Amino acid sequence: MTRMVTFDEFGGPDVLHVVDAPVPAPAAGEVRVRIEAFAVNPLDLMMRAGASPAPVPLPGARLGVEATGVVDALGAGVPGPEVGSPVIITAIPDATVNGSYAEHVTVPAGRLIPRPSGLGVTEAAAIWVGFSTAYGALVEKAGMRPGDTVLVNAASGSVGRAAIQVADHLGAVPIALTRSGAAREELLGAGAAAVIVTDTDDVPAAVLDHTRGVGADIVLDLVTGPRQAELLAAVRPGATLVAAGFLDPRPAPMPFAPVTIHRYRGFEHTLDPAVVRRMAVFLASAVRLGSLRPAVGPVLTLDDVVEAHRRAESGSARGKVVVVVPT
Repeated sequence: MTRMVTFDEFGGPDVLHVVDAPVPAPAAGEVRVRIEAFAVNPLDLMMRAGASPAPVPLPGARLGVEATGVVDALGAGVPGPEVGSPVIITAIPDATVNGSYAEHVTVPAGRLIPRPSGLGVTEAAAIWVGFSTAYGALVEKAGMRPGDTVLVNAASGSVGRAAIQVADHLGAVPIALTRSGAAREELLGAGAAAVIVTDTDDVPAAVLDHTRGVGADIVLDLVTGPRQAELLAAVRPGATLVAAGFLDPRPAPMPFAPVTIHRYRGFEHTLDPAVVRRMAVFLASAVRLGSLRPAVGPVLTLDDVVEAHRRAESGSARGKVVVVVPT
């Protein structure tokens, strides 16, 4: 038998419970992964609460889109990776019925990449969603180049921190936007060239000061909402804004400057094998050189998954909440 987390009704963290189930057998083209750790993401909280943009079938719904583990079994027609290989799961499109909050999960063989040897288990569990979203938005969508000045809104979160590190690794100039100055030193340590506190600073004036009056080349907006106008006032003509998050559900303004605006979702690229290969090579290189590391917050066990959701929902965790799955 194996254990997994399910819920039968929408609500707070207490609706989650751990149940026993038969160990799943990988179908043709699939790999079974023994999960070592998974991360709690905002999408998980939305799904549990009934606020997900996609339907969540009840009862017996599952959770989890991010995890690391070792290959446990191969389905028919799968030549590799070898059993025992450490891997990161890159996408679980059917997370409501086959999520990573479990001791075992089956996924298509193409949804795995090797786990970089420089990452510990908890780091590997927490890195992919933030990194792949940041890389996909900045590199694949916005075409970021060395020397570009990049504004990263909501820089204290996992995607924002990853965006700073990705930009810095590629020779761009990341400027971090955050609501509080408490994270200033952490963001500078992560590679930000400057930190602007949105609740107290004049954002357009500060950006123009840092760019010697030119303005930013790229904006990664993980908030949107009405204050997007401040970001658009801080860019050069012809800049690119990528809206990759919706922390503020209110409408964003129409652009008043000649800019290119993209909407971005992580699955746009994590389901594309060619892009995932590029992401995997970049990730391995950046980890090897020490320029990409996730911020890991509280680490709990599978039996404490309710508390893990409480910690993630409180917003007090400095770093992503990770749940380890003891063998």
